[in-house]
Amino acid sequence: MAKLNKVSDTVDARFIYPNIPFAITEAYKMLRTNIDFSFTEDIKCPVIGITSAIKGEGKTATSINLAYALAETNKKVLFIEADMRLPSVSKYLKVSMKDGLSSILTGVQKNTVSCIVSDKTFSNLNFIFSGPIPPNPAELLNSNSMKKVLEVLKEEYDYIIVDLPPVSVVSDPVIVSKYTDGMVIVSRQDYSEKKALNHAIYQLKFVNAKILGIVYRGYKEASFGYSKKYGKGYSYE
Repeated sequence: MAKLNKVSDTVDARFIYPNIPFAITEAYKMLRTNIDFSFTEDIKCPVIGITSAIKGEGKTATSINLAYALAETNKKVLFIEADMRLPSVSKYLKVSMKDGLSSILTGVQKNTVSCIVSDKTFSNLNFIFSGPIPPNPAELLNSNSMKKVLEVLKEEYDYIIVDLPPVSVVSDPVIVSKYTDGMVIVSRQDYSEKKALNHAIYQLKFVNAKILGIVYRGYKEASFGYSKKYGKGYSYE
């Protein structure tokens, strides 16, 4: 494979693994373990979609940190930013790439490898950013190009994490779910309404998407004799 670009070492330590607090790191390791046990051995490279009910629940930070947690086990991991409407991964990783997923799907960039960025800490963790915001993201994600790109990339990686827009806002996650081996929904305590979360679950189940579980963020632990706020808590089916 050709030499890859490098992710900057200037990252936001408040959000990005492994610089997050111990309790949160352990929660991501538990999520990683649950992910590992969600797939049979015949699935060589699980494609995992990450979405939420509404904007602002932390699905992108969750996606990035899950990718880091998986890469820490020496698995070869690819993170794809498929939220081409409001991309935000560069906000976390301080990286600016002209080309990305939209460039590949529109045919502007014929060489997929040139759009792959290698992480500075984990050489086995790569990123494909969203690229220029296209006028037709849903159509691009629903194209044969998207299917073919994933099929080719699955031959190179152990896991592919796909960061998607909120499922109750646009159709993109529902479209991409047909290419995934499982979907994870991120929900934030005291932020999204139960109605919105139920609608997100309904939308995915309607197209027979496999829902792996729910990542519950902002959970306040107070029922075991102490009151300690964990940055993230997890509920898994």
